[in-house]
Amino acid sequence: MNIIDRYIIKSMIATFVYAILALYIIFIIVTLMENLDDFIDHDVPISIIFKYYLYYFPEIIKLISPVALLLATLFSVGRLANLNEVTAMKTGGQSLYRMMVPILILSMLISCGQLYFNGWIVPSATSHKIEIERVHLKKKKRRKSNSIYEIYLRESPSSNISIKYYNTKGKYGRGLFLEEFSSKQSPRILRSVEAKTFRWDSVAALWIFERGIVRSFFSDSLVVEAFKEKEFDLITTHKRLAGLQKEPEEMNFDELALYIESMEMGGKDVRRLRIDYYGEYAFPFANFIIILFGVPFASVKRKGGMAVQIAASLVVSFTYLIFTAIGKTIAYSSPLPEELVGWLANIIFFIFGLSVLFRTKT
Repeated sequence: MNIIDRYIIKSMIATFVYAILALYIIFIIVTLMENLDDFIDHDVPISIIFKYYLYYFPEIIKLISPVALLLATLFSVGRLANLNEVTAMKTGGQSLYRMMVPILILSMLISCGQLYFNGWIVPSATSHKIEIERVHLKKKKRRKSNSIYEIYLRESPSSNISIKYYNTKGKYGRGLFLEEFSSKQSPRILRSVEAKTFRWDSVAALWIFERGIVRSFFSDSLVVEAFKEKEFDLITTHKRLAGLQKEPEEMNFDELALYIESMEMGGKDVRRLRIDYYGEYAFPFANFIIILFGVPFASVKRKGGMAVQIAASLVVSFTYLIFTAIGKTIAYSSPLPEELVGWLANIIFFIFGLSVLFRTKT
């Protein structure tokens, strides 16, 4: 890494941080104006409002990072162009592609970091934010801590589970009913299990049913067996049940994948959830793709200076976001693979970005 590379990266990072802070302040002001009436009506203390926006911070960073990085690129490279430093680099034998190397590396590092940030940090903070909305703003039904009621799941294509109550912290529950059938196509009940109480054995990684009855159905007879305690190894685990307590936006990527799998096992259409899931993985790499637009645009002197660059960043960023939202909505009912739909915006903008880059004089 030479002096020019370090100079570009230092300028990019500084501008990126300033852009994040500026956009965050704007975002806070706008959302505060929208929520101010709710805060006043529910007499929410200032300390709670502060916590609300503290927990809101990661979600805002998730949304504005691509815009901030594009602004950083336009300002940093645009400044080099306005001072004729880009021309000097080209005269010295350094092409536009070579100048982009440190910027692309930085953007890829930001993308990888944001992938973890979006997948694990944001859901955790969102969970706290939603809890404040439940308790203080009454926007959602308040959730009883560690408790889930009236659960209905498909354990497999040929078996169902219903649970009256489950405590996720204590890993115990009551009122469990399990039914097993011969097949999905021509279901005939083979066995049913009722348990007054049950608990999860973390060491053995299986369920312990307590005070229950097993009914086995044969073609010409019925066998009933009572038990005080019996082990059951099911596909539905404690982790899977605990995940049902959260809203999808509160789940990290691992929990969301497990939740989608549970919903699919229950016979629900999970295409929309899967597309959104792959889209969440794709979104951080918008940080890398927008560089393909930002550097070529900023490397050429233009009338209007910074105003044109800011306008360009907003146009590109909002076009990407709008296309992502509209593209997903249209593709929900299309036959395209879910993975492709989730990454579709990135693929199209990546190809378009490469065409812009190759058309630029290097």
